[in-house]
Amino acid sequence: MPSIFTPSPVETERKSPGIGGKPPVDRRPTGGGGGGGDDDWRNAHRGPREQLNRVRAFVFCALAGDMMFFIALVVLFYARQAGTHLDPQTMRQVGDWHPILMPPILFLNSAILMVSILTMELARQHIFQEIDVLEEWLGLGRPALRRTLPWLAATLVLGLLFLAGQAIAWKQLTAEGFAFDRWSTPASYFFYLITGLHALHLALGILALVGCLFLLHHLKSVNRRQIAVDATAWFWHAMGFAWFFLFAVLTFGQ
Repeated sequence: MPSIFTPSPVETERKSPGIGGKPPVDRRPTGGGGGGGDDDWRNAHRGPREQLNRVRAFVFCALAGDMMFFIALVVLFYARQAGTHLDPQTMRQVGDWHPILMPPILFLNSAILMVSILTMELARQHIFQEIDVLEEWLGLGRPALRRTLPWLAATLVLGLLFLAGQAIAWKQLTAEGFAFDRWSTPASYFFYLITGLHALHLALGILALVGCLFLLHHLKSVNRRQIAVDATAWFWHAMGFAWFFLFAVLTFGQ
């Protein structure tokens, strides 16, 4: 007599969800590690920490390119100092590099930029304050945002003061005969080139600050506000330390 195959109850329940049985269970992969939570299984690469790390990686790569650009400028700065030309009277190779004195306002500008780095870092720390962020998650207001905004505004004001001081320094050098034109000396040419390109980068940082202040009022997600402040802070810090490096080269490297 042929054997009769009878499906097991478990298989019947899994194959017939529409007649009172249990629905099929989607087995989740288990590899012996991980937290085991639903968020880890569904969105393993979309959490707040992963988003922040991806934005930081992008910012760091862009800043690395900027730092290499400034280093290339410094290399050209030193290479040009070794340049010579033939003197038709003595028929000798003589150097044409004539050092220029740094305008005193640049020292004040450096102090202003140092303070702006501190205010920017305070803004970054406040937006990540755990107690304040928890209150925002619970809908108890926006304490982290409220404590961050004044420091961002202070950084913006200090950045504008720094650019104004750079413009004053350029006017002082022009009044002393070191204008940026075809008759400018190699030393003054590199001074305007280095300080001007850095001022352009810092102006981009100011635009980022303005955009960050605008976004903080419109972004509802705490994570996105943190990412906006964090990315702006790292860019600002990099431009600040780049200035100290370039200013030391211009002051002591001639």
